Amino acid sequence: MKLNINNTIHEVDVDPATPLLWVIREQLELTGTKFGCGIGQCGACTVHLDGQPIRSCLTPVQQAIDKEITTIEGIAPNDNEWHIIQEIWIEEQVPQCGYCQSGQIMSVHALLTNNTTPTDEDIDEAMSGNICRCGTYPRVRKGIKRAAAALAAASKTKNVNNGEVD
Repeated sequence: MKLNINNTIHEVDVDPATPLLWVIREQLELTGTKFGCGIGQCGACTVHLDGQPIRSCLTPVQQAIDKEITTIEGIAPNDNEWHIIQEIWIEEQVPQCGYCQSGQIMSVHALLTNNTTPTDEDIDEAMSGNICRCGTYPRVRKGIKRAAAALAAASKTKNVNNGEVD
């Protein structure tokens, strides 16, 4: 079967019921997506399926056929740059052990793609499925708010440069 992962078509030969996580990590060697709990509770395996965050440990690969899959490796503009969320995560020293962070960032990316001015309630709802054993939630919230502001400013600058006015 063919899968569109990070805008690249990959052909894989696996059982259609295989969790997407194992195809991403084991078949395609994209190891940024992590295995955490295996039951969809921790969020470490979060990827986007057609722009929506999903738990790849629970999603059979057959559900991803003819859809766009984005992993943590696919959100940066290119191989030589970080996404603004990743930059801010580093600057704010959000991770402690870092294991959950690719899933955290993927959930943040989905949130901020749809809502550049999230309230605390919006953040709580979007991040409710992402567990951090180290308890860096205050840093996560600070990073989200800073990333939201940076993305809003970048969008405004882009609109002004394109002759549009917000």
